[in-house]
Amino acid sequence: MPKYVIEREIPGAGKLSAEELKGVAQTSCGVLNNLGPQIQWVHSYVTGDKVYCIYNAPNEEMVREHARQGGFPANSVSEVKAIIDPVTAEH
Repeated sequence: MPKYVIEREIPGAGKLSAEELKGVAQTSCGVLNNLGPQIQWVHSYVTGDKVYCIYNAPNEEMVREHARQGGFPANSVSEVKAIIDPVTAEH
């Protein structure tokens, strides 16, 4: 299944409390449950004013539908073409 990186511009994201982040996660999971098992949230990185999310989904349209239903921005949705890490240098 394709993997996507979603960039969400959320001013002050890095200042959200643990309780606020829990609420965001609960909203996201609720939408995912409605959309079905074909879309999966892997994890997210919260920075100062952005959140970068990793999702498995059949297509970009489903990623954008998740954002629409959850009320989240999806400023950029990019399909991952390869994953590399330090081990990649050894082969």
